[in-house]
Amino acid sequence: MSSAQDPFYIVKEEIQESIDKLLSTFHQWEQTSAGSSEQVHLTKELLASSESIEWQVDELDKTIDVAARDPSWYGINDIELDKRRRWTSNARAQVGSMKKAVVAGKQSNGTSTSNLSGMRRELLRLPDSDQKERSNAYNARDNDDFISSESDRQLLLMRQQDEELDELSASVVRIGDVGLTIHDELLAHEKILSELDTEMDSTSNRLDFVQKKIGMVMKKASAKGQMMMICFLIVLFIVLFVLVFLT
Repeated sequence: MSSAQDPFYIVKEEIQESIDKLLSTFHQWEQTSAGSSEQVHLTKELLASSESIEWQVDELDKTIDVAARDPSWYGINDIELDKRRRWTSNARAQVGSMKKAVVAGKQSNGTSTSNLSGMRRELLRLPDSDQKERSNAYNARDNDDFISSESDRQLLLMRQQDEELDELSASVVRIGDVGLTIHDELLAHEKILSELDTEMDSTSNRLDFVQKKIGMVMKKASAKGQMMMICFLIVLFIVLFVLVFLT
């Protein structure tokens, strides 16, 4: 797991930002007049922030203890665990020193500016070896982050290309299925049209035959027979009219 993705370094950066903000507030606190309302407000803010940071560092220590039970499962080694413990120890000592300085200033309310400056220098002071080690660790971490970032970027590009190819392949398959479906429907419609054309030809032939028969009957029938047929139909109409409307 890269440093950029490691939850420890994410929380560590957040805590470090809180510590930097705390130091800035402490510097503002030591510049205010003793006993002033602003100093009282800053004192409360510093003490509350110190307790919050100490709690966060304690929780981070607990995660280190959990990772120490099975370092290989978390992808870290004993050297990395030792570095993490040293950082939390230094952070706790730094915040603790600042907290003591604020409490001492609150109790005495008359500590000289030079004494407060000395406390601040003590607060900011770290062993040279730790500073070099932190510098080397940050440089190594930056290199690892760059390599990991480039590797992740390449993997992301490859994954995106694979996904695009998969989508293109799926689109081609869908288009092929649609083409086959259209082909089958065209064949079915062609079959229906062919059957309809056959039925129309057959019906046309039968109609022609009936028309010819009627023509032949009409030619054979005499004028007298036609008149008798008309009279018979008129009489039949009158009978049906009487039966329907007058009875």
